[in-house]
Amino acid sequence: MMTRVFLILVALIFVAYGVACIVDPVLPARLAGLQINNGDAYAEMSAMYGGLQTGVGILCLIAAFRSSLERSVLLLLTLAIGLLAATRGLGALRTEEVLTAYTWGALAFETFVTATAAALLTRAS
Repeated sequence: MMTRVFLILVALIFVAYGVACIVDPVLPARLAGLQINNGDAYAEMSAMYGGLQTGVGILCLIAAFRSSLERSVLLLLTLAIGLLAATRGLGALRTEEVLTAYTWGALAFETFVTATAAALLTRAS
C-alpha cells in the first residue's frame, strides 16, 4: 500500500510538471535561469522536461496499479532520479555561483524520491 501511494504521488508530480513543460517549454528554462536561443533549444526543453517527465510519471502511475511493474519502476526511480540528484549536487558543489530555490528544491525532491524508492525496493526484495 505504501508503494502504491508513493508511486501515485510521484506520478502526479512528474505528470503535472511534465505537461506544464510541454505546454510552455520556456517554463523550466526560466525557473533554472537558462536561455532558449533557437528552435533546437525549445524542442530540447519540451522533450526533456516535458516528454520525459510526463513519461516517467505515466509509468509510475501504471506501476501503482500493476504490482508486477513496481520493482522495475522503483529501480528506475532509484537509478535515474538518484543520478540526477547526484549530478545536480556535484554541479552545485563545483560552482561558485549562488544557487536559487529552484536547484535546492529540485535536489530535495530528487533526494526524497531516490531515498524512498530505494527503501521501498529494499523492502520489496
